[in-house]
Amino acid sequence: QVQLVESGGGLVQAGGSLRLSCAASGRTFNGYAMGWFRQAPGKKREFVAHIRWSGGVTYYADSVKGRFTISRDNAKNTVYLQMNSLKPEDTAIYYCAADSRDSTIIAYPSAYEYWGQGTQVTVSS
Repeated sequence: QVQLVESGGGLVQAGGSLRLSCAASGRTFNGYAMGWFRQAPGKKREFVAHIRWSGGVTYYADSVKGRFTISRDNAKNTVYLQMNSLKPEDTAIYYCAADSRDSTIIAYPSAYEYWGQGTQVTVSS
């Protein structure tokens, strides 16, 4: 079992930045790929970014490419999402998720076994 706890959300003006953190505990973090998803009110949960265990391979949704950066510190069991040039449409609850099976369907929530409780990000115009 892996427990995930997100932090770093908040209210920011358009054009601003936030850095989200996701701390993992429980079973070893080793070998887990990690993802970030978000869900706005009335919308489905959508893929944001993914990082493989080694950290050398990352994937992004087109909507955040060039603005968001996913990274991880395996020694600290933590994954990060640096969000720059934020837009009002980025407003959502952001969730981190863990995948122990190195799934290829990284953009689908079903690929991930463990989820955090989410952190709210609100971008004002």
